[in-house]
Amino acid sequence: MAGVLSDTLEVDAQPVAQRMGEATTDFLASLTEAQKAKAVFDFDQEQKRTFWHYTPIPRDGLPLAEMERHQQRLAYRLVAAGLSQAGFVVASTIMGLETTLDAKERWFHSPFDRDSRLYYLRIFGTPSDQAPWGWSFEGHHLSLNYTLVDGRMVAPTPTFFGANPADSPLGSGVRLRPLPGIEDLARDLMHALDEEQRGGAVIAATAPPDMVLTNGAYVVEGALLADPAALAEWQAEQGVRAAEVEALRYSATPKGISSHALNRGQQQLLMALVAEYIRRMPDELAEIELRKLQQEGATPLHFAWAGGLERGQGHYYRIQNSRFLVEYDNTQNDANHIHSVWRDPHDDFGAGILARHYAHHH
Repeated sequence: MAGVLSDTLEVDAQPVAQRMGEATTDFLASLTEAQKAKAVFDFDQEQKRTFWHYTPIPRDGLPLAEMERHQQRLAYRLVAAGLSQAGFVVASTIMGLETTLDAKERWFHSPFDRDSRLYYLRIFGTPSDQAPWGWSFEGHHLSLNYTLVDGRMVAPTPTFFGANPADSPLGSGVRLRPLPGIEDLARDLMHALDEEQRGGAVIAATAPPDMVLTNGAYVVEGALLADPAALAEWQAEQGVRAAEVEALRYSATPKGISSHALNRGQQQLLMALVAEYIRRMPDELAEIELRKLQQEGATPLHFAWAGGLERGQGHYYRIQNSRFLVEYDNTQNDANHIHSVWRDPHDDFGAGILARHYAHHH
């Protein structure tokens, strides 16, 4: 049954793949040759295709800043084809926060170039119903990566959304919070656990300074932050014991509390939290991904927490099973700076579906 369901899920993604292909074709047709040289890469350039990051660094690709207005609109149309309406609103809000952050850092005093136009589009290969191709759109606090195979299969991970500031005043008691659900629902779940359950969920008293897997191309066993010096500095500053550090290390064996140990209300909170990540995708693709979690043979979700339980306290969580992985960290800038990513331990950048494609065709 699982194999039949998997085939059905792949076919269901065809409308999403078609919209992405049409939007990409129109975007490429609008570019000059010089712009295409920056925007287009061979699909088999795996090192470039699987590189992603969420800090304000120089990137390959064609930035919005180097596009004419009509080209920018075509680029946004492609980005919108990869997101739900709500997901696109969140993405555009995150991009707009670059100007807010520029003001917060006193304009010319920031070490970074805060610019909402420094988001880069990259196309890998050519839209096709037979050959694999893909595209990415990323800049500070946003990284969208899509791999398309046979015109009907779409791998949407890794998908990163972040926000700094995560909470800003708008006046009259109203706050701007681009990512409220992934923070509030996780905290609601922790408060809903009884003492014994909470003991199973908490893996460390102190939250790590960033996501444990950071921006690794693929999910790797034993990963624990990318910078050993930064890890050592954090451990020394916070007085974190070695055992706690090891508890945070990524393992394919999930840590935390199993969804099977939750009551019905707690399970609903957990699934609502998971849906916050998946529902940023186009509706058809979101339904596919949610059904994957319910496939026969899928392992139960595990929820792991580190850090404080109240707003303003640094905190981290991980949601994980064999097909799904989320990391969330909110520790920087007095816990007002969110990093969050949705990954597939076996299919980031379409690794799984590409392997099946090449085995079938070659």
